[in-house]
Amino acid sequence: HARILWGAGIRRDDRVLICSFFSLYLGSWGALEGVERLGAAAFPFGAGASGQTLMAVQWARELRPTAFYGTPSYALHFAETARREGLDPRELGFRTLFFSGEPGAGIPATKRLIEATFGGLCVDMGSMAEMTPWMTNGECRHRTGMHLWQDLVYTQVCDPETFRPVAFGAEGTPVYTHLERTSQPMIRLVSGDLARWTDAPCPCGRTYPRLPGGLYGRLDDMFIVRGENIYPSAIEDTLRAIEGFGGEFRVIVSRREAMDELLVRAEYAPAHADPGARAKLSATMAERLRARLGVRPIVELVPAGTLERTEFKARRVIDDRDLYRRSVR
Repeated sequence: HARILWGAGIRRDDRVLICSFFSLYLGSWGALEGVERLGAAAFPFGAGASGQTLMAVQWARELRPTAFYGTPSYALHFAETARREGLDPRELGFRTLFFSGEPGAGIPATKRLIEATFGGLCVDMGSMAEMTPWMTNGECRHRTGMHLWQDLVYTQVCDPETFRPVAFGAEGTPVYTHLERTSQPMIRLVSGDLARWTDAPCPCGRTYPRLPGGLYGRLDDMFIVRGENIYPSAIEDTLRAIEGFGGEFRVIVSRREAMDELLVRAEYAPAHADPGARAKLSATMAERLRARLGVRPIVELVPAGTLERTEFKARRVIDDRDLYRRSVR
């Protein structure tokens, strides 16, 4: 973990605020171990308790950490909490923010939003808890996609049906093999994530293969609506690139008579509270989602702050089609 954090730009004089659960979830423990081994200062703050995010903002204001670890969703929740306290998140002084647990930091629009919100570099990391050290998928400070640190965990991107390696440039699911771990080593563990890999050079000079788009979905996250394969990460990337989006969304898949329906419930920013502005925003969202997904969704707008924020991994998809199936039996 320490050498991968070094590649991401963390140094001994950094102060790292770790805002993630300290439980059986290994992300926070790996971050803490890496920071300590590197010799930087760690603030293992945690997450999940009532009022803890507000307290974390107050700590950040007083202790001036230079780096942040958590999930992308929690970082945006952290920023909203800071703004409610009258504090611009950029004033906190985070130079590097590194993430795992969900694909947000690898989604272009979300990465841009995090960097604009905090004024620091957004670094994508993470593989699986079973493959600890989990940072062996990790971006360097140039942020050209996650390097696969093959001398620690040998990674192949494979066809999800045959599990044979695919060519560079192709999409598949990462398959991991421990090379150093002696306690419960994993051999060809199928991740179920989706990624595309490349062996193109990186400006940092490392020659590891990379995942230029990160882990942008999971095989079991994909859902099919009217014959189209849809990933939640594609919906997030589309919405966050639209001016007027209020920060959070939910996806509800249902069935009306014999036809699947896709409803996207999205927040609108306060500046778009006027009915005319909301109508225009709804139409823009529906059209851009149709172009990206191949299916035109129903867009329902709600005020910013309506939808629950998460302090862990975001779960934004609700599939209600089973209710219809059971009702017609």
